[in-house]
Amino acid sequence: MSEPAEAPRVLVADDQPDVLQAVRLLLKGEGYRVETASSPAAVARQLQEHDFDVVLLDLNYARDTTSGAEGMDLLRRIRAVHPSLPLVVMTAWGSVDGAVEAMRVGARDYVEKPWDNHRLLATIRAQVELGRALRTARHLEDENRRLTDDVTSAAAVVAESRAMRDVLAMVRRIAPSDASVLITGEHGTGKEVIARRLHAESARSSRPLVTVHAGGIATGVVESELFGHVKGAFTDAKTERIGYFESAHRGTLFLDEIGTMPMSLQAKLLRVLQTGEFQRVGSSQSRTADVRLISATNLDLHQEVAEGRFRGDLLYRINTVEIHVPPLRERRDDVPVLAEQFLRAFAQRYGKRLAGFDSDAMRALLDYAWPGNVRELSHTVERAVLLAGGDRVAAPDLNLRPPASRGGDGLEDMPLEEVERHLIRKALERYGGNVSHAAEALGISRSALYRRLQKHGLE
Repeated sequence: MSEPAEAPRVLVADDQPDVLQAVRLLLKGEGYRVETASSPAAVARQLQEHDFDVVLLDLNYARDTTSGAEGMDLLRRIRAVHPSLPLVVMTAWGSVDGAVEAMRVGARDYVEKPWDNHRLLATIRAQVELGRALRTARHLEDENRRLTDDVTSAAAVVAESRAMRDVLAMVRRIAPSDASVLITGEHGTGKEVIARRLHAESARSSRPLVTVHAGGIATGVVESELFGHVKGAFTDAKTERIGYFESAHRGTLFLDEIGTMPMSLQAKLLRVLQTGEFQRVGSSQSRTADVRLISATNLDLHQEVAEGRFRGDLLYRINTVEIHVPPLRERRDDVPVLAEQFLRAFAQRYGKRLAGFDSDAMRALLDYAWPGNVRELSHTVERAVLLAGGDRVAAPDLNLRPPASRGGDGLEDMPLEEVERHLIRKALERYGGNVSHAAEALGISRSALYRRLQKHGLE
């Protein structure tokens, strides 16, 4: 059984005994546990015998002391077996091209020989922190998936409706690419489920999926959360911290509620997306992170751009492909299947034996407008499972407000999104599909109407 709060373990690989000794003494003096290896074969043995927080790897060994080919080959073999192990390469001064190639192959950072002790220690410390953060993130994600697979993941595969079949077809087409994706839709429609599906079907699926709820981070610390900070960058910065971009390196970063991001930070995000480079708060050193960006919002970002609350150039960067997740009222065929899956999951969770919904309950589910979408349906079924007194869920267990008898169009009972969709459809019908006349009647521009037609899936 491992002892609590173990010191980080570092493997140092180099064919020069004096280098091994110097690095070992330096790291041991800082509290690290250090193992050494003088050949690729010794590196392989050490990796079989121990778990390491970071590997410090020379690129040149006895077989070839100048080109770095042997080190590159070793780097590839380590990365193939240990995809998330932080690797730092050591290279002779001036061999920056070799270092860049090593980072392309899979190294996370590099240090030049002769090294600066402060730079070497800072690099090792950052990579140890990164490795542990990634392991923690994977553990939490695995645990969360284990707890929620019975409910949320079930919803991910429901596509009885044509609208959702089209969404999943789009996901399958674009998931293998690294294209930036913007997922739009109302609250509770399952945008995060679609983001997870995109990541799971991508070439990055073995790497982290880091989810950031941009709207839930205090404005003053958003930059630190995304890019990290150095010790002393601000009053509470007692230690260095890696940000979400570094945590998602070679994986996927999911920025939920991106429409709420402050304008000042939008400029910095745009720079990262353009160059792949960023700086931790309080540091002048540029870092790189290879991430695939998936964003989500319930706002109309084109309208936000028009009103000066969102950068147009950033919008074009994040929506190489846009996926609109339809509201539940536009995918009625999915309601019975979703409801049954939620019922089975919650019945198992709460130890109740329920055979399903009676006919009145299912009719109530189908008649309800679901302004809170799939999330509201999940909560409704969970409550019904707890309240059900028979072997089936009855309509009263759902506690849904019955549909009001409507005079005319009944707009007062419709959710806002449905009202807009209804009025647009009526205007198009009135003018025989003439977009210019419909837009004039609605008091908006042609381009604004076209955006809304696309948003609502109208032709």
